[in-house]
Amino acid sequence: MTRTHHPSPRFQLRLVVDKEIVIGPGKVELLEAIGRHGSIAAACREMGLSYKKAWQLLETMNRHLAAPVIDTVTGGTQRGGATLTAHGHALIEEYHRLMADLACNRHGEALLNHLSPRPPAEENGAD
Repeated sequence: MTRTHHPSPRFQLRLVVDKEIVIGPGKVELLEAIGRHGSIAAACREMGLSYKKAWQLLETMNRHLAAPVIDTVTGGTQRGGATLTAHGHALIEEYHRLMADLACNRHGEALLNHLSPRPPAEENGAD
């Protein structure tokens, strides 16, 4: 999974069922990459993720969600591929909506206000 470092505090949303993360930022990123490329393998290359790990993540989602998030076509002479289902598209959209709601929620802002102030960056060579 892609790990990013953010200079300012932010929320990360994860839906957990039976100690498994059903949906979170990494799984949404995987679904979006599959949607862009039409291929699990290409999505894995973009994300630096193994194909096996991607399938494990997809299986976790499918195990807990009401409908599958992707449709796959087996390879061969016609080449395989993967597309997002309507449920997969809706899941991504709802996740982003909820993240946007959280980002501008007054309770979220109040929680962030409890963080200690970050020290200013030190100048190079300054004592």
